[in-house]
Amino acid sequence: MSGNSFGKLYKLTSFGESHGKAVGGIIEGVAPGLELDMEFIQKEMNRRRPGQSTITTPRDEKDKVEILSGEFEGKATGTPMGFVVWNADQRSGDYSNIKDIYRPSHADYTYQSKYGIRDYRGGGRSSARETIARVFAGAIAKLILKKEQIEIHAFTSSVGNISLNKHFSELDLSKTDNNIVRCPDSETAKKMIDYIDQVRQNKDSVGGIITCVIKNVPVGLGEPVFEKLHANLGHAMLGINAVKGFEYGSGFGATQMMGSEHNDEYYMEDNKVRTKTNRSGGIQGGISNGEDIYFNVAFKPIATILKEQKTVNAEGNEVMTTVKGRHDPCVLPRAVPIVEAMAAMVLVDHIYLNKMYH
Repeated sequence: MSGNSFGKLYKLTSFGESHGKAVGGIIEGVAPGLELDMEFIQKEMNRRRPGQSTITTPRDEKDKVEILSGEFEGKATGTPMGFVVWNADQRSGDYSNIKDIYRPSHADYTYQSKYGIRDYRGGGRSSARETIARVFAGAIAKLILKKEQIEIHAFTSSVGNISLNKHFSELDLSKTDNNIVRCPDSETAKKMIDYIDQVRQNKDSVGGIITCVIKNVPVGLGEPVFEKLHANLGHAMLGINAVKGFEYGSGFGATQMMGSEHNDEYYMEDNKVRTKTNRSGGIQGGISNGEDIYFNVAFKPIATILKEQKTVNAEGNEVMTTVKGRHDPCVLPRAVPIVEAMAAMVLVDHIYLNKMYH
């Protein structure tokens, strides 16, 4: 299997399966001397871990990360950083009834067809548990970005048909983690939580949108033509489990506007070129322009639901199936740190590229 690495100069290679012994990875490109704030890193891991609230899967994993290499006396050495999180709370028996059945909208059929073998326990490599590695690599990337004063804030902006109808500039993004759905508006958050709980009780799932805002990005990140900053961000987001769409700046809304409405006019402020509006989403010509970068990531309802469904088995017979196990009724609360992590890795990669070629 190829495609297990992400990034160029800041590069993550991940390994592991949902019900294997562990999930982990190797990071290349961590500058020597970087102070590794383990309290911050573990806090990021905790934001992603299962069992953190009533609207996430009850699987009880502490996701305690162990650094195996590339660290000495609390600092990065510059050598490949190996890390691991040992799986602890597995119930592989929950999946024995579907070992020969293809779950609707899962990767079961495609994995079996491509490789001739699959780990049916929790989806194996296709499980979102693999994102542990991304969040760890993202946490390290955030420590690098902190030195550049770059901030990344993701939050749940819609669940089903419940939307946070406020521009991110109107929100206090520091309040995102004040509730279990990770929406910075408490009133909207309560509606989202109640709705997800209702969906959970109905043995179903629901999707939504995560919005991400990146502040204090310098002018000049992005490498046209095939390494545009927004293209790399899109690639990063579309590689997250359950993601169905990505839009930055005005996104699809731009299709309903005239050029005279959509263009961001320039002006001068403190000897800096600024834009009066920011429909470009902080990126023009694939290069950051110094304004806030913002984008939306659309997540589908996760495929695992506890209702009986029609499917086929490995023998090609049409059958009915009911999935067992412990699953999220809505992936959004735990996906917020994953979106931030992927964005952080992209930004670090482009900072390195910018320093190398410019």
